[in-house]
Amino acid sequence: MKKKKICVVITARPSYSRIRTALKAIQQHAELELQLVVAASALLDRYGSIVNYIEEDGFAIAEKVYMIIEGATLTSSAKTTGIGIMELSTAFDNLKPDMVCTIGDRFETMATAIAASYMNIPLVHIQGGEVTGNIDEKVRHAISKLADLHLVSNEDAKQRLIKMGEYENKIYITGCPSIDIAKQVNDNPALDFDPCEKYGGVGNYINPNEPYLVVIQHPVTTEFSEAKQQAETLIQVLSEINMPTFWFWPNPDAGSDGTSNALRSFREDNRDNKFRFFKNMEGHDFLKLLYHSQCLIGNSSVGIRECSYLGVPVVNVGTRQNKRLRGNNVMDTNYEIQNLKSTILSQLSHGQYPSENIYGNGSAAKKIADVIASSNPNIKKVISY
Repeated sequence: MKKKKICVVITARPSYSRIRTALKAIQQHAELELQLVVAASALLDRYGSIVNYIEEDGFAIAEKVYMIIEGATLTSSAKTTGIGIMELSTAFDNLKPDMVCTIGDRFETMATAIAASYMNIPLVHIQGGEVTGNIDEKVRHAISKLADLHLVSNEDAKQRLIKMGEYENKIYITGCPSIDIAKQVNDNPALDFDPCEKYGGVGNYINPNEPYLVVIQHPVTTEFSEAKQQAETLIQVLSEINMPTFWFWPNPDAGSDGTSNALRSFREDNRDNKFRFFKNMEGHDFLKLLYHSQCLIGNSSVGIRECSYLGVPVVNVGTRQNKRLRGNNVMDTNYEIQNLKSTILSQLSHGQYPSENIYGNGSAAKKIADVIASSNPNIKKVISY
């Protein structure tokens, strides 16, 4: 029997961690052949290239697509999307997949969706139907309208897609595959590595056996001119709290240069700080680091998704995750210094939260592979409204 060729496009470091278990399930499925395309910032060292992790995990990369225009501005993001459409179209023409699979809501994923749609290749969208407070929401819903098969995290996302006019029989609740990794970590949470020794990073040494914080702060596209100031506010508050902190570099969104500049300036002017900066970390290790942290601070979706399952206290800052379904582990705040500081201190006094299954129970990968294997979506889409 001829296997279906499933082309999965990875465009950023979080996307790989989020989809890795599903990649393995597709790779191992008797009816499917995995074609892995790695593109955009996932290939660039300055944002934490994941190529080595992918190859160490036993995946062959079918195509590498270089498409990022430097600058971290609104214009460079738009131009990157345009280049991505051209380059990914060439990759799809070479690979001739039976389906293309894209994940989430980043601007690079729009290029994947447009290229596949105009080439009459059925498009599978994972994590559609969710909401956030910035440009990602527009992108995610636009991809959902281009998609022919929807693999969503929960009932809330399913109902939203139905309201958008998508047919219910094309929407499957599989859970989020990133929760599969969170479950593995939850079952075996031992922090069995030293982050500074294993991953290097820049800054002063942090003993992982003592209390520490984790920060992931990305620029918000609709507030990109404020990115540097927002990062500086976080730095000021965390310096006052004075707890060892693992800080991860931002995504390559518009405004990321402002965030990066704030971090570099602080690092150069404050050599005795308690911060350690990293570009990237292998998925299991990263979630173990989060599991043992006192709190995650910033605006990453990992605080909303994986941390709800792991029960990690989260301080979600600003508008980037507005309206996204969240667990009791998340406390929201703005960039007003006293509000931010008091929210962090409140979470530090709370400690671990009970696990919640908002985004799945850790069994998404097999469901995703089975749905893809059994589905033959029609590209002649007729909307139900």
